[in-house]
Amino acid sequence: MDYYVTEEEREACARDGAVPLRGVVDGDWLKVLEAGIERDISDPGPFVHGYVPDNGIGRFHGNIRMWENDSEMGRFCTNGPLISLAAQFFQSSKVNLFYDQLFVKEPGTENRTRWHNDLPYWPLRGAQVMSFWVALDAVTIESGGLEFVRGSHLWDIWYQPETFGKTSGFGEYERNPDYIDIPDIEATRDDYEIITWDLEPGDVYAFHAMTVHGAGGNLRSDVRRRGYTVRYCGDDAVYDSRKGTNVGIRSDQHSDGDSLDSDQFPLVWESN
Repeated sequence: MDYYVTEEEREACARDGAVPLRGVVDGDWLKVLEAGIERDISDPGPFVHGYVPDNGIGRFHGNIRMWENDSEMGRFCTNGPLISLAAQFFQSSKVNLFYDQLFVKEPGTENRTRWHNDLPYWPLRGAQVMSFWVALDAVTIESGGLEFVRGSHLWDIWYQPETFGKTSGFGEYERNPDYIDIPDIEATRDDYEIITWDLEPGDVYAFHAMTVHGAGGNLRSDVRRRGYTVRYCGDDAVYDSRKGTNVGIRSDQHSDGDSLDSDQFPLVWESN
């Protein structure tokens, strides 16, 4: 059964830029994701990026576009329960899959995921662009839960993309003159309204592509923090060839302003 997004949840996401959704992904789908994650860790896909922290404790493993190389992850992204969420939040006539991404912080991995907003990294534009971050483990602030700056998706501020430390597999980002450097939010946390929620396996963080967010390290010694995110787009999203985006997500089949409909960004839902 698809998850029913309430009007209150839609309003909260529109107001705050992020909202938790409980029990979206059932046990059968969680098993699919868990198996796919282990396959990628043991035999990574082509866009893998990861590191062992300087202190030698823990490990970060990340990857993108897994759905293109793993049929079971592809089945989740093109037929799974997140598509219905996107359609309900967008209230659109169609939904396109943009790409998927894996974030695994093993126990003791203390490195933070720095503050950023996503859309500046991505070769598209539009308001109907969201991420759905699925928890595979119980997630708390101590284990690396996501934090969001409430209302930041409404600022219309595009922050200059930067590499994520040792996780970058795509080199330095070209500077875009229309962007500004993100302030040191972590050093001035009291200046912002920061929100977060604990998650249980199968729960989801749903958030807008312009919402500023980050995450702490996994400071637990007994709990993994596996997060699997799928990004979807609605009617108004089109390809954007501006400078400074992630080369690993670009398409050589699209020109600026093109519809996303393609093998790389497939149409996964249409209204009747």
